[in-house]
Amino acid sequence: MMTKAQYTNPSLWWRLSWQLSIVFVAVVAAVIFGLCVYGATILSPNVALEDHVTAVLARSVALDAQGQLEIRDTPELASLKEQYDGLWYVAATTNGSSVSYGAIPAAYSELAHLTHLFQGADIRGSVGTNEIASVENVETAIGELRVLFGGVADKGWPVLVLMGAVYPIYVSLLTVALPAVFLAVPRIVRRALASVSEVARKASEIEPRRYDARLPLDGIPKEVAPLVIAFNEALDRLENEFRKRQHFLIDAAHELRTPIAIMQTRIDGTPEGQDRRRLLDDVARLAETAEQLLDFERNNQAIDPHETIDLVEVARTVVADLAPLAIADGYQISFLCEAESLERRGSPSALPRAVSNLVRNAIDHGGNTGMITVSVSRAPSGGGRITVTDEGPGIPAEHRELVFEPFYRVTPKSRGAGLGLSLVKQVAANHGGEVSIESSAVGTRVVIELA
Repeated sequence: MMTKAQYTNPSLWWRLSWQLSIVFVAVVAAVIFGLCVYGATILSPNVALEDHVTAVLARSVALDAQGQLEIRDTPELASLKEQYDGLWYVAATTNGSSVSYGAIPAAYSELAHLTHLFQGADIRGSVGTNEIASVENVETAIGELRVLFGGVADKGWPVLVLMGAVYPIYVSLLTVALPAVFLAVPRIVRRALASVSEVARKASEIEPRRYDARLPLDGIPKEVAPLVIAFNEALDRLENEFRKRQHFLIDAAHELRTPIAIMQTRIDGTPEGQDRRRLLDDVARLAETAEQLLDFERNNQAIDPHETIDLVEVARTVVADLAPLAIADGYQISFLCEAESLERRGSPSALPRAVSNLVRNAIDHGGNTGMITVSVSRAPSGGGRITVTDEGPGIPAEHRELVFEPFYRVTPKSRGAGLGLSLVKQVAANHGGEVSIESSAVGTRVVIELA
């Protein structure tokens, strides 16, 4: 489920990258458009057509036989004159030769013979006319040509022309900036969410029995802090409910001991017979269930084993205590060890219960025949290993992954509440180890390996 969620959820880096890119492009476009609008208000309105007019004239100029400037009436020039019927111009070379066309406003007529002196000009505001004139220069086949023109001030789109003129600026800006956004955003996001990643790592390390574990708030962005706080509050509620359940189970198991002992005393006083044996078996089963429940809850609280214990002595004591029970049920039982002692830090109460549960499990399910072997050896990792082996019919394959679950029993006839192997797994985990099981038709082998 988590893998699927990670696969389908969008990447924060990708979302920020493309959203910031859109914002950046929009800002650049708005700035460029605003500057062009502003430029259109302060520049000559002729700017919309100045390039077009000068380009057409540049392709139409020539020198006559006397070396004087002439403008040939090309189809392109004819189309320009037809399209802008108010167009007028004065075209001049740098040596003073000039040609004019159209009705030059009187206010500018005196400038006509001076056109060759200007490289560029924006002429407007004359008292005698509202006409706006411009002077532009352009390179042609006969040299530099200077053009004074007007009559087109209300034609074209100056803003669009200016945007086209400045495109090298914003295109190069976007070309540099957009890759920079995609390179910088991952680093920014990674640094901003470093504390969140650390919280996620700590959340993944929370153990089921570490009820006091909480996620840190140090360095968490304030936008994410409410999520961490809500998670910690959820842990608080779970801890409270779990402790209530735990106290109830411990109290219930304790309370069961008294009526079970009373029942056993009363049954002991009844006459011998089949019914008495059945009742004693039932009471024994109740007593064992209550003890397993108490062991399970006690061990659930004991998560910090710290005393030095001898695994060899633990296993030898369990074998000695349970040997009469195993022999009475038809088994042989043996104890093997590689060394006289094998010490490690652990719980002196939890480990003997775990080994005892393994031996009892072998007695219950070993088929009442064969050898039960308990061995202690050093694990390849340097820790200790306790192995319990029987020669029974084995555990069906479909049950092997479930036998360590609380309250799971392979057969309805199993004694206890199905907590024995679950407690073994719990003890191994509390000691930083693990438990494994191998089973076949010729027996079952359970190994507790401690770090």
